[in-house]
Amino acid sequence: MISVEEALKIVLANQHETTVSEVPLLSSVGRILAENIYADRDFPPFNRVAMDGLAFCFNEVDLQKIVLENIQFAGEAQKTLQDTSKGIEVMTGAILPLGCDTVLRYEDFNIQQDGEKKFASISIPSEEIKKGQNVHLQGSDRKAKEVLLQKGIKISPAEIAVMATVGKSIVKVQSTPKIALISTGDELVDIEETPLAYQIRTSNAYMLAAALQQIGVEATTFHLIDEEKVLYQKLKEIIHSYDILLLSGGVSAGKKDFVPAILTDLGLEKLFHKVAQKPGKPMWFGKTKAGKIIFALPGNPVSTFLCFCKYVLPTLKAEIKHEEVILDRDIIFKPDLTYFVPVKTYFEAGKMMAKPFLGSGSADFANLTDCDGFVELPAEKQVFKAGEVFGFVRFR
Repeated sequence: MISVEEALKIVLANQHETTVSEVPLLSSVGRILAENIYADRDFPPFNRVAMDGLAFCFNEVDLQKIVLENIQFAGEAQKTLQDTSKGIEVMTGAILPLGCDTVLRYEDFNIQQDGEKKFASISIPSEEIKKGQNVHLQGSDRKAKEVLLQKGIKISPAEIAVMATVGKSIVKVQSTPKIALISTGDELVDIEETPLAYQIRTSNAYMLAAALQQIGVEATTFHLIDEEKVLYQKLKEIIHSYDILLLSGGVSAGKKDFVPAILTDLGLEKLFHKVAQKPGKPMWFGKTKAGKIIFALPGNPVSTFLCFCKYVLPTLKAEIKHEEVILDRDIIFKPDLTYFVPVKTYFEAGKMMAKPFLGSGSADFANLTDCDGFVELPAEKQVFKAGEVFGFVRFR
């Protein structure tokens, strides 16, 4: 067996190599950006009015009473203040009129009529008015040609807005690998079937498919029976057609656990088999000569899900987010294994606490509905005290 740290290092060193494709802007949501996005001009591109109100030249006006000369709407060409002792009404988003440097909110003055003239009677003390207020200066956010988005990030609605602003209608993204989800086992039947007394409905493939959908990746599901020749032929066909295979079941030491031997017979390079952890110890990982990746995960649902979150997800995401939690009670675990315990997190005095759910073992997948991740307890310890800080593998 190898350690959890060694296993993760091997997995990350042998990730599936992605290619780059171009997609329409809205089709890029959830994908990984494969190019830098640059500002096509200053942001904002002009001195922008930040509040509806009155624009004027701070050093030239009477801050008690300002005659109104004109009005500047958003979307209009820039107007010019003809008399620097006067002001111009302005709307949010408009370009600041030439000759003006300050904007006063409508809330801070009253508009009155004096014959044909309109003027603003200021209702706040003059010392509260600052030169340059309520003006969003050109280039104050970003300068032209500056990098707005770095390649390698996951695209969310915020990134879509940025790319739309710079006119990026076609986006370069990392290609999505073709993934096959394969459940093995004679005891499994489809979810629409009624299982016999000795059978169960398949769930792992649906669980993993749903987890992949959450990161914008679609997968194809298969179910293979525990018959050696059938497994060999079907796996050969699937490997030929897909980039990444996630198998569930058939990797332990049972009489019908044929998967490791078949993968070797198919010419795959075994990079490791068995990890010093609980649950999920029998996990197998390898690749083909063409670089296709195979994860053979234990069949018990909690083991499957833990291995997926710990090893598979990091290969499909742009980055690994390291989190830590504080145990809220003692745990004793004597085997020399890294122990992944399902936990429910909550905040107390600004700190993220973890309430362990020891459950009834790696088959107790219903327990996961009460949890939001696994606390990772290192192999070199046996007693884990309340108040100690440990790594956290999040799944929601």
